[in-house]
Amino acid sequence: QVQLVESGGGLVQPGGSLRLSCAASGIIFSIYDMGWYRQAPGKQRELVAGISRGGRTNYADSVKGRFTVSRDNAKNTVYLQMDSLKPEDTAVYYCDAERGTTAKGWGKADYWGQGTQVTVSS
Repeated sequence: QVQLVESGGGLVQPGGSLRLSCAASGIIFSIYDMGWYRQAPGKQRELVAGISRGGRTNYADSVKGRFTVSRDNAKNTVYLQMDSLKPEDTAVYYCDAERGTTAKGWGKADYWGQGTQVTVSS
């Protein structure tokens, strides 16, 4: 059974930081490209950051310079370090596992996590 389990969300003040984790089980983690998406109320789900199986990273323009995606294949875990958080970063954050993003682009998930809420507010 495949599971992607996100953790690390919560309430943080503007300018603060959070580190999200996504632990995978039931898949050969190292062959998957891993993505972080978010969905705010009334908006479509959007790609925030992705990291290919080879370590190539991709970021949405809105988070470049503030967010960092990384992975630890030994722990089957992908991380999203979020710094200088803004109220507009408030959303449910999801991780996913995809194949072949270099050729196909991001957005065709094989598996999704259940999501973790991030709220940026004073």
